[in-house]
Amino acid sequence: MATTKTINDLLLTFMQDVYYAERQILKALPKLAKAAQSPQLGQALTAHREETEGQVERLQKAFEALGKRARGKTCEAINGLIEEGDELVEEFPEGPVRDAGIAACAQAVEHYEMARYGALVAWAKAAGQPEVAKLMEATLVEEKKADTLLNQLADKELNPQAMKQAA
Repeated sequence: MATTKTINDLLLTFMQDVYYAERQILKALPKLAKAAQSPQLGQALTAHREETEGQVERLQKAFEALGKRARGKTCEAINGLIEEGDELVEEFPEGPVRDAGIAACAQAVEHYEMARYGALVAWAKAAGQPEVAKLMEATLVEEKKADTLLNQLADKELNPQAMKQAA
């Protein structure tokens, strides 16, 4: 018979998931930045890597607030999203079309993270963990900003240049 699980268990499980994810993202972002032809895209990815380092630190503080050791739990979803980005870089030659694809892959990662951090904020509040909620909310705000930046970059520069290449 399954043991009863609480919102605290759910919070911890998903924190472990996103901790693993953030650490994988730290490894993946430099590869995507290097593969980008657009200086603005490369810069955005590099800047977000620095932000991600802070997000990992924030997660470590959240684990401490729960009295738990920071450790990751394999996240197949992030592994798949990162693999998709790697495949895109391999399959598309350097240029505007690949840059548009890199931005889309990076946004897929951001959307995954936004979903996870949104849930973590809600669960931390429900579990009476205001410090954890505050830490996760700070990361959620950063993820939303990164997504907005990538979206603006795609709309104003990357996608129009990719369309010109097709013409």
